Amino acid sequence: MMKKIVFAEPIGISPEASKSFSKEMEALEYDVIFYDSKPVSQSELQQRIVDAEILVIANYPLAAQTLQSCPNLKLIAVAFTGVDHVPIDYCKENSISVCNAAGYSTNAVAELTITLAVSLLRNVVYFDSITRKNGTRENFLGGELFGKTFGILGYGAIGKRVAHLAKAFGSKVIVSTRTPQNDATVKFVSTEDLFKQADIISLHVPATPETVGLVSGNLIKLMKPTSILINTARGAIVDYSALSKALQDGKISGAAIDVYEHEPPIESDHPILTAPNTILLPHIAYATKEAIALRTNIVLSNIKAWLAGSPQNLVF
Repeated sequence: MMKKIVFAEPIGISPEASKSFSKEMEALEYDVIFYDSKPVSQSELQQRIVDAEILVIANYPLAAQTLQSCPNLKLIAVAFTGVDHVPIDYCKENSISVCNAAGYSTNAVAELTITLAVSLLRNVVYFDSITRKNGTRENFLGGELFGKTFGILGYGAIGKRVAHLAKAFGSKVIVSTRTPQNDATVKFVSTEDLFKQADIISLHVPATPETVGLVSGNLIKLMKPTSILINTARGAIVDYSALSKALQDGKISGAAIDVYEHEPPIESDHPILTAPNTILLPHIAYATKEAIALRTNIVLSNIKAWLAGSPQNLVF
């Protein structure tokens, strides 16, 4: 009986790549099943993966209860960097390996971060709408990244890439990280000092028990009235009610948000929707053609490496 590899949601794999991979896996006695739409519920997800030995998901939430009906499951290949939507404790208890697609979106996220910073400083979105209404700049003067203090919270691959790009624009880069590093090109500071000093604050930490709610009202109160906040990391890191109030009260200058407490669409009464001077995006930082192609290569390589007995990109 053929064992099963189930791609439980689409990950952007091309027809050519899927056909080639399926043929390669067939030689190893694996049947590969691709779904071209996201499941609409945990129940539907459970039906898709019940017989899987290897499961591929992107960012669809995966409940421990769903995995309880998957006795054959041995590997979860996550087509994403973060794995906070995967029940890691359950996987550890049941010897299910988990690997991710680390690094696939580093350039994509970093480039959007810089784009959002410039867009906020120059009020690009607002003036696009004004121009379309036959308006003018109305004596508006924007700001430049050159000479600004660019604060980065979290200094993994994406944080480092953002630092590189920010320095190319002439920004002074300060960093707060839990992992001390030897990097003389940036200045390492405490989280509190980063929020006090930075003109631009960009978040690049995963959602963990230690980071959920990290950007609290108290931290936001430390920010300069001229500063901006960018979140392309995880929504759960930020207290959006506190952020919205700070924006409404003019305590900070602006914010750009790409991630929320869950995947968009967000609720119509979400507090950030009423905040002024914001750019709100539906989680697109990772979504470039180049990143998705790289993600596919990493995921397929992860599966092949695991089958060969040399697993890579293991989270557990």
